[in-house]
Amino acid sequence: MRSYLDHAATSPMSESVLSKYVGALRTVGNPASTHGNGQHASELLEAARERVAQSLGCDSAELVFTGGGTESINLALKGVYWARQRGASRPVILVADGEHHATIEAAEWLRDAQGAEVVWLPIDEVGVLQPETLEAAIASAGADRVALLSFLWANNEVGTVQPVSELCSIARDAGIPVHLDAVAALGQVPLDFAATGASLMSVSAHKIGGAVGVGALVVARDQVIDSLFHGGSQQRGRSGTQDVAGAVSFAAALDEIIEPGSQQPKSAHIEHLRLLRDRLIEGVRAVDPEAQLRGADPLESRLVGNAHFTFPGCQGDSLVYLLDATGVSASVGSACRAGVATISHVLLAMGVPEQEAAGALRFTLGSASTAADIDALLTALPAALQRARAAGLS
Repeated sequence: MRSYLDHAATSPMSESVLSKYVGALRTVGNPASTHGNGQHASELLEAARERVAQSLGCDSAELVFTGGGTESINLALKGVYWARQRGASRPVILVADGEHHATIEAAEWLRDAQGAEVVWLPIDEVGVLQPETLEAAIASAGADRVALLSFLWANNEVGTVQPVSELCSIARDAGIPVHLDAVAALGQVPLDFAATGASLMSVSAHKIGGAVGVGALVVARDQVIDSLFHGGSQQRGRSGTQDVAGAVSFAAALDEIIEPGSQQPKSAHIEHLRLLRDRLIEGVRAVDPEAQLRGADPLESRLVGNAHFTFPGCQGDSLVYLLDATGVSASVGSACRAGVATISHVLLAMGVPEQEAAGALRFTLGSASTAADIDALLTALPAALQRARAAGLS
């Protein structure tokens, strides 16, 4: 059996979630139809929406199902930017360095095609956007010129968790809508949307064992947003027939890891991830004392399912290939950039020198992870490191 340590890319469905997903796929009827079949589909859809909304600390009326995290992020940035231009000129978009490429490329498109002014906010050496950095950027740009702020709740590569409440408070006091990319954070930290004061939040189902191609955008009741798609207006800010089975899978996956009636991840789930992560980190350090853990330390300031290392003298891509040959799956970073031979923009934004950043390797865990997965990695890693260092950085 293979050892799968890339849950941040996608996490497998459990048998229970798969069963509910397949059952929902057999449902006949468009949830927008008024006949019996359509109303049955609508009931399944709205029950799933209520469960997802409950897990995110928002009202079901604020939850818009999307075709994944990337669409959710694009709808948030573009929809708010367009809406905020009516009646006023607010060309500035504030974006933290080290964001997911869905955010980066959406912001760059708004800059290149729509005349937006993108201000990149520096992060520190562990990946944190410091509150004083945000305050200075708002003062420099002028709060009345800022369309929105977007940042990751937790970094998808190095796992660093941001001071979300403090950053949202600063933006809210300045009258600036905040978009939270919570795709990587879902299932590992409590996501109470209402408590943050943010205006929008993006999540994705397949990161927690739901179906691929299903995401959601939370849009606060008082936030105006323009649509990316037109034709039907099935949801606020989004047209298109809704994916009932995908929504059911999302809710079922949340049932397995989030306490009912709350936003709190189940303690057994968190402890399972924490024990495996700490075992992985201890084992990697024993194999290679020169390996450097990247991201926030103490470990409580990072996602419990994330361990991101740089290995001196190695190419991360070489390590991925060598480990894969032994049956161990890991990654150098976001799967959305797989196959693109570039140094991690996250590590560079954190000030890591290029030569060190080249040796990046990300290990991420999920509900299905086991101690055997960690043992397989630690068994294969010494030979992989030896061969990668023999090949060098060229």
